[in-house]
Amino acid sequence: MTTGAAPPSRPRRPARVRRDVDVRGWLGGIRLSGFMVIMLGLVVLAAFVLVPTIGTYVDQRQQIAALAASVEVSKEQVDDLQAQRQRWRDPAYITTQARERLYYVKPGEVVYLVDNDLTAAQLPQDQQPVTDHVEQTRTDWMAQLVRSVTSAGLAQTVRAPAIGVPDDSAGDTPGDTAGDT
Repeated sequence: MTTGAAPPSRPRRPARVRRDVDVRGWLGGIRLSGFMVIMLGLVVLAAFVLVPTIGTYVDQRQQIAALAASVEVSKEQVDDLQAQRQRWRDPAYITTQARERLYYVKPGEVVYLVDNDLTAAQLPQDQQPVTDHVEQTRTDWMAQLVRSVTSAGLAQTVRAPAIGVPDDSAGDTPGDTAGDT
C-alpha cells in the first residue's frame, strides 16, 4: 500500500564545522623505535650521497648527447669531403671547373664572353645620366693637411696641476730670486 507521503529522505548533514586538530595527540601516537630511527638516518644519508651523483650523471648524459650530435655532424662533413675528393679525381670534373672558374680553354678553341647579356626588360630603369665633364675640387688637400698638422703641433697644452703638488709657476715672478740670499 502506498500512501501519498514522500519517500523518506536522508537526514541532512549539518554545515561543516571546523574541527581543531589536536597535534599533540597525533604526534603522541607516533612511536619511534631504534630500528626506525636507523632506517630514517640511512634514507637521509642515501639522499645526501645520491643527489650529487644523480646530478653529475644527468650532466654527463647531456654532454654525451651533445658529443654524439657533433660526431654525427663531423661524419656528414667527412662524407661530403670524401665525395668532393672523388669528384676532383675525375679529369672531366677538373676540366669543367677550370673552364667555369678560371676561364681556361684548350689550344685552338675560341671563347666568347658576353658582358651585358641582360635584356632591356631586365636592365635597371633608374640609371642616372653620366656627365661629360669632370668636376675638380677647389681645395688643396695637401696644404690643408700640412696646416692641420702644424697647428696641432704648435697648440699649447693646458696642464692641470697634480693634487697635493704645489704649482711652481704660481710663485715665480721675474724679480723673484730665491737662490740669491
